[in-house]
Amino acid sequence: MKLRNRKKAGAVADHTGEGDIVLSAHDITVSFADKVILDKLSLDIRRGEILGFVGASGAGKSVLLRTILGLTRKQSGTIKLFGLDIEKASEVERLRVDMRLGVLFQHGALFSALTVLENVQVPMREYLDLPKKLMDELAMLKVELVGLPPDAAHKFPSELSGGMIKRAALARALALDPDIVFLDEPTSGLDPISAAEFDELVVKLRDTMDLTVYMVTHDLDTLFTACDRVAVLGNKKVLVEGTIDDMLKSEEPWVKSYFRGKRARQLDLAARA
Repeated sequence: MKLRNRKKAGAVADHTGEGDIVLSAHDITVSFADKVILDKLSLDIRRGEILGFVGASGAGKSVLLRTILGLTRKQSGTIKLFGLDIEKASEVERLRVDMRLGVLFQHGALFSALTVLENVQVPMREYLDLPKKLMDELAMLKVELVGLPPDAAHKFPSELSGGMIKRAALARALALDPDIVFLDEPTSGLDPISAAEFDELVVKLRDTMDLTVYMVTHDLDTLFTACDRVAVLGNKKVLVEGTIDDMLKSEEPWVKSYFRGKRARQLDLAARA
């Protein structure tokens, strides 16, 4: 397992400097029939950061995620992962990149007919040729890594709580020790305590496994406590990006309403400085 020792200062380590760009989306345009969803959108993600990606419902957050993963076709633009232009990559190069990505889909998307252990092993079976015993050991390690009890490994998704399903899906996303993990609404449907625990787990895993995290979310608590930077999608582009402090100071109408509106969490910036 790819572990790194890191000193952590505060709730979220500082990864907002000029680090390496591991994911770059430039001038991305995506449309369905005559409806344009994304129009010349550009976004960079730095190595080791947790980026929160937010926007109004239906704005295209999941569309961009699926486009980056190659699941949705773009009409124009360039996507680079680890400096490699995915569209120009060879089959072998694309395979190597795919093995460096982990994905937690919305609602977990576990295979209902497979146990948790078998779900975690799906990427291993797809990309690796390992003996069953070794796969069992590695999958069990991932199950324990995300905080699930050992007996959960042999349960089916229907036997798990919502929080356990999200953790099992995260274990599957970590199966190949990825460099980037994509999380699509990871705390959606969870109670506040479970959501907070999941946020803490993501930060801990980022620090110990040297991960970069791209997180689509609408959870303000997650944005405040787990994310190093936030990018806001609106008008088919990235309206604004920066730290939470930048979001709280923004005069962009939607950003102002979202982060400083009636239901927004008001923080004492002096206490956070």
